Amino acid sequence: MPDAQMTQGRGMTRQQCIELLRQVSRELRARGETRYPRRSDLPEAAVVAVKARLGPWPRALEAAGLKPPRGEDRIARNREKRIRAKRRRREALRTDAGSGPGRTWLSAAGRAAGKIDCNAPPEGGREEEES
Repeated sequence: MPDAQMTQGRGMTRQQCIELLRQVSRELRARGETRYPRRSDLPEAAVVAVKARLGPWPRALEAAGLKPPRGEDRIARNREKRIRAKRRRREALRTDAGSGPGRTWLSAAGRAAGKIDCNAPPEGGREEEES
């Protein structure tokens, strides 16, 4: 079990935080558990110290060598995802260019039939927005 200073989290160095995570991991393996240490496996003060020194919990596990680091290809993959989304939005705007988000005029017959007549002049000088 971690010593009193480590469980209280006071004045812990980066190296002590890493050692604490490794020690908790060894204890889990000794009990037959094959998971990564959870925040709930440590006292709250120790969790605060670990996160203050090592960053978010997944990055702390990576710093301790318990979890493989995130792939560098993640940045490229996210960039490609943004580009694909932008292309889809651009294509959607091109196909909707004719119907556009602007105002449309509804004729009385079009209103009755539920159709939109974009070329009809407004009746009584009123314009109505498409819903």
